[in-house]
Amino acid sequence: MSRSRLRPGAFRTGTESGSTAPHLFRLTGKNQWYVIDKIPLEIESTESEIRFRDCFSVRYIQSAALLCRLGYGIEQAGRLSPLTQEDLLRHEAFILNSVLSTVAFLECTINELYADVADDAYFCPDEQHEQLLATIRDGWNNEKNFDRSPLIGKYQKILTIAGRAPFEEGDQAYDNVRTLVEIRNHLMHYRREWVVINDGGAPGQSGETTTDKFEKVLRKKFASNPLAEKNLPFFPDACLGHGCAEWAIANSIIFTDAFFRNLDLPVPYDGIRDELATR
Repeated sequence: MSRSRLRPGAFRTGTESGSTAPHLFRLTGKNQWYVIDKIPLEIESTESEIRFRDCFSVRYIQSAALLCRLGYGIEQAGRLSPLTQEDLLRHEAFILNSVLSTVAFLECTINELYADVADDAYFCPDEQHEQLLATIRDGWNNEKNFDRSPLIGKYQKILTIAGRAPFEEGDQAYDNVRTLVEIRNHLMHYRREWVVINDGGAPGQSGETTTDKFEKVLRKKFASNPLAEKNLPFFPDACLGHGCAEWAIANSIIFTDAFFRNLDLPVPYDGIRDELATR
């Protein structure tokens, strides 16, 4: 039975600049290897079914960027005229889900790489890359162990197995992405806590809250949410604005770019970089 394996490519639909046409599958044959937009396919024969491996990391980072732009638009509109409560709710929904989608992008990116390596489904342009992926596959062949590992730890361990230098403490993008994951974890596994505003050093108030921690780390990282009401805590109100969503996307892409560059592998989202504008 003949088999042709297909790999993700970078083709866009539409011929005009700024085209909003959806992405379509486009195949071009070359030595039994094919190129398709985003989704790798495998054809076992001309008469059999087509199998494909989806790429949700790309979907998530596109969603994060779109939501970030929508949030930015509302903030800009608020500079010109008063916003309704519906506008404010939409802004909160856009920014919150942009941040969550960005971390989902980080999760999917490393999970997809591991799955492709484990299933021997990664396109290898040459023997050197094939050996690299085999080293990763043989070095981490326990799927349950992979699933239980912390998100950033997965990136670090794969680099170590591949014989490449892992990210170091003090690397700005690495530190920012770790903080971003902490924000996602707090939001997804939220537990209420007392937040005291203008306590004036009142007795009986002790211990650092989550709000205190995030304010200390993030206050100078990006512009605060201009729509937040005055005298409210930094987190989440003043934190979760366009500045935070843009910071999350930018640092996540810098981080994954560095990861794939370290492995000398192509990034899965290279063909849609022009869709990742944040404003």
